[in-house]
Amino acid sequence: MHTEPLPVGYHPLPKGHLANVVTCLEMTALPALRPVPAGSDFTLERMGAADTDRFRALFRLIGRDIMWFSRLIIGEEKLAGIIGDPQVESLAMVHEGRDIGLLELDFREAGTCELSFFGVVPDAVGGGAGRWLMNEALTRAWARPISRLWVHTCSLDHPAALGFYQRSGFRPYQVMVEVHPDPRLTGHMPRDASPKVPLIED
Repeated sequence: MHTEPLPVGYHPLPKGHLANVVTCLEMTALPALRPVPAGSDFTLERMGAADTDRFRALFRLIGRDIMWFSRLIIGEEKLAGIIGDPQVESLAMVHEGRDIGLLELDFREAGTCELSFFGVVPDAVGGGAGRWLMNEALTRAWARPISRLWVHTCSLDHPAALGFYQRSGFRPYQVMVEVHPDPRLTGHMPRDASPKVPLIED
């Protein structure tokens, strides 16, 4: 990973690549949980090494228009190894028999938890599902012996994501720029995914 700060100014990207601004956030204690709508009837089901198809299907549903691609470019064995790791809680949020959300808590670094994936399907945004899921994330993370919970979001994510994390008790501590191949050009995402992001070809 490149760690030197970028000089001030504009920096052209290689053809076929995208750049996004990544904000890293953290908390060092369990905050007060925010209220959820009455009557929320969601459940969580843990996924394991045999659930890669289910994981990818949910990952695509949530991430199609916010440029989630990191778990689409890795192989079956690597994905199974991650979600099957006992120190990784990869959870599907279920409502009326349908997977509508994804929560992944990574405890592989001692004393720390990364909220590595968090999201709900587009038609569940704004209805309280995200708040319910965040309360579950915070409760589950801080039930372990950790001193820090962290997450990162980026400028290609849902426009409400950064504010949501801050209202949930996270505080920004670092900003980075990520450059990566456009997954729509590598074939890992459909060409019409994330229509708000221009598709620039050679």
